[in-house]
Amino acid sequence: MALLVLLGCMLFPHDSIWGQDRIPAYISPGKGTKKMKQMKEMTRATDTIFVQSSLPAAFRETGPNEIVDSIGLLSPVFERFRLLHAGLSEDTVRIVHLGDSHVRGHIYPRTAGEKLAETFGAVSYVDMGVNGATCLTFTHPARIAEVAALNPDLLILSFGTNESHNRRYNANMHYQQIKELFVLLQDSLPKVPILLTTPPGSYESFRQKRRRRTYAVNPRTATAAETIRRFAVDQRLLVWDMYDVVGGRRRACANWTDAKLMRPDHVHYLPEGYILQGNLLYQALINAYNNYVTY
Repeated sequence: MALLVLLGCMLFPHDSIWGQDRIPAYISPGKGTKKMKQMKEMTRATDTIFVQSSLPAAFRETGPNEIVDSIGLLSPVFERFRLLHAGLSEDTVRIVHLGDSHVRGHIYPRTAGEKLAETFGAVSYVDMGVNGATCLTFTHPARIAEVAALNPDLLILSFGTNESHNRRYNANMHYQQIKELFVLLQDSLPKVPILLTTPPGSYESFRQKRRRRTYAVNPRTATAAETIRRFAVDQRLLVWDMYDVVGGRRRACANWTDAKLMRPDHVHYLPEGYILQGNLLYQALINAYNNYVTY
């Protein structure tokens, strides 16, 4: 028997007789890890979504359209998006967008929601807007319960226009109003990330005796936007700074009017203006998502 085994080993290679590949005599340290890292990077690259800026040619001195998430608050939402995009999940991602008349008009939030659904599939985007609303409008217990019942994965809060139209506007009072709403939402939905947005910009009107109504840029919008940003920094929340994206203190209102996207009241927008706002929010979310999947 021993003679037969010896003859077999001489006539056939070792890997043929045992049906196994040869075992390398030495594995270079880190060689396998490098290949796995390259595969991971390639996979992540395929998770990115192409998005193109769509600001009108009339817009000047605009800011970067981004959501800076250095602490990864949106990571759970973006991971759900990634799994949907890769076909590895069918679980619906639920987004609830609260706000004033800009949200109440539906076009702005639903444009963003529809584009997210087109991109990822199972995305539910519910908008809850109230004409003339401020943050305090949503602090009523019934409204908080209504929001909580939707079981959102992400909350978006869009206020500031109506606060800034009060000529007795007080930044500290505005800050406390944001905080009041935030505390109530956090108590009901403690693990849900919150994204604040700044207002798009608006004018205030004046009329003297028997003269036509005139309009001037509302100077308090810039202060309201800064208050929202300050609150977000203090509470470690995220901001999509639409006011800065569309031109900020110097150009936000001028850009909207030059592009002929505002209504005659100089506060609200034509449908095309709200579509642009929805597209910009979508693009900012996708830019932040791309940062998540590539780093």
